[in-house]
Amino acid sequence: MKKLFSPYNLDSLELANRVVMAPMTRTRTENNVPTELTALYYAQRASAGLIITEGLPISDEGRGYLYTPGIYTDEQTRAWREVTDAVHANGGKIFAQLWHVGRMSHVSLQPGNSAPVSASAEPAVGTTVYAWVEPGLPGPVAPSVPRALSVDEIRRVTDDFVASALRAVEAGFDGVELMAANAFLFDQFLSSQINTRTDEYGGSIENRQRFLLETVDAIADAIGSFRVGVRISPFGRLYDLRPYPEEEATWKSVAAALNERELAFVHLNYQPTLDAVPFPEGFYKSFRSLYKGTVIGAGGFTAELAEAELQNGNHDLIAFGTPYIANPDLVERMQNGWPLAPSDHSTFYGVIGAKGYTDYAPYQE
Repeated sequence: MKKLFSPYNLDSLELANRVVMAPMTRTRTENNVPTELTALYYAQRASAGLIITEGLPISDEGRGYLYTPGIYTDEQTRAWREVTDAVHANGGKIFAQLWHVGRMSHVSLQPGNSAPVSASAEPAVGTTVYAWVEPGLPGPVAPSVPRALSVDEIRRVTDDFVASALRAVEAGFDGVELMAANAFLFDQFLSSQINTRTDEYGGSIENRQRFLLETVDAIADAIGSFRVGVRISPFGRLYDLRPYPEEEATWKSVAAALNERELAFVHLNYQPTLDAVPFPEGFYKSFRSLYKGTVIGAGGFTAELAEAELQNGNHDLIAFGTPYIANPDLVERMQNGWPLAPSDHSTFYGVIGAKGYTDYAPYQE
């Protein structure tokens, strides 16, 4: 048996194989509440060893894209229970990805049309979010200029994450993944190019990683560290995330700090954009020497590359994103050498209904 299809023990959570369905925003819910189609979509893909949901905003403030289902209201929590029940009934395991976009938002999405929040007032330029171009007309718009969170507000956001993590457990999720990758809120605090604060949450590496680690610790205290994973994208360049001094040292410090916390996993996203920079020579080896727990690798993997990475011990689990859109039976296709179906890019986002979502069929010879 190939290692990719062998079982894996994730802190006492038995995974049927080492294939992970990566989180993918699909913008499919009109009122930000998961639907019967959401449950079907994930249940169809339950042969993955582990599913990680699309990013779930933890509050209205944390939202940067229209039609994304959150996990901060009773209605959302009840609806997610339908999703987790469907996945578990099909033998799957599922983590909820908890998401706050920070500056990657627009006033039309924010409570009271207020400015988005971030580590500082540095705007994201040359990129877009999916919001209201004008009332009733959705589309891509430039992110609004953010304002800096106060210290008290930072701690309130941590509380929002904890509240959503507790809701996730109530909804039947097997755990949660903290979205600290791809230039969203935690990445904004880690970057000294974006984070220009002069208080205990800015300046030194220790200060810039404080928000992330305080939030990880608070969630772990609430639901158990074995239920908590963290997704990061070292050297990512998505959404106007630029190089900054001590970038490599920052990520090594984060790796060492996360290693102390006995988490479910760290999820490394290697290719957030086509122009992502490669890791500096020797960085990954250093990262693995500092973080010794379960590592999920994500970013352009094929079945062959995934198997090679598992065999050489670089990773423990491998996440697949885009292939899962058109191939709900991706595990079976890779295991049997069946061809992968192409996906319709025009239906990736913002299409309400089954088209390009739950209408992809399993392989038939």
